[in-house]
Amino acid sequence: MADTGRQHTDAPASPTTEDTPSEAGKPDLVPILELRSLTRVHGSGVATVNALREINLTVRAGELVAVMGPSGSGKSTLLTLAGGLDTATSGQVLVEGVDLGSLSRSALARVRRNRVGYVFQDYNLIPALTAAENVSLPRELDGASTRTARREALAALEEIGLPEVADRFPDEMSGGQQQRVAIARALVGDRRLVLADEPTGALDSETGESVLALLRSRCDAGAGGVMVTHEPRFAAWADRVVFLRDGMMVDEAAGNGPESLLSPGALR
Repeated sequence: MADTGRQHTDAPASPTTEDTPSEAGKPDLVPILELRSLTRVHGSGVATVNALREINLTVRAGELVAVMGPSGSGKSTLLTLAGGLDTATSGQVLVEGVDLGSLSRSALARVRRNRVGYVFQDYNLIPALTAAENVSLPRELDGASTRTARREALAALEEIGLPEVADRFPDEMSGGQQQRVAIARALVGDRRLVLADEPTGALDSETGESVLALLRSRCDAGAGGVMVTHEPRFAAWADRVVFLRDGMMVDEAAGNGPESLLSPGALR
């Protein structure tokens, strides 16, 4: 991101003025994620690629938003920016009112560790750690004791239906099992924002539905969620579905079932 002259600090920014006292009494109205005129450009000159163009999106507590669009439309770029894994060319990313662009590297790392859960397409499990150790690692980095972190990790593995893989290494698990362990890692602890990039990609239909139910329940409990998917039946679990094309948000629909997403005009 270009240097805009903002002073970097370890202290989180103050909540935005949009959070009025009346909203404070309604948890479902509290913004968890705000993308403001978000733009990401790669390269320059003839090699310029506009990955995202002026994206505006608010995800509130209790809300799951699905992101759909063709390959190369900017879906994964949106998630990496929302999770603080990349920096925008222009615009802002706010997590619970904190402008990620105003934070120092250490403060940004803390936000990613204890406020944001990220499910990657390629799992990103550490090969030398067992499933339980992979899931507990973020909590240990947050300062939780090894015993507490392991207890929470085992509970998370139980929640996704894989308690038996706790002491297995990633290469001893199937792709679907690795994906579910990655989801457990993203959900362990008090994660207020859950970002999932094709979380059902390596799963059969039945297991995929159970994973979506888990993400849905976490949002119903007060988190905000953003899920990239190409499957309308999975997008139907969301409260809203936004559609990207060529880096732009081109449409939005309510998550009222696959049929509504495939109706005429849904991808205009």
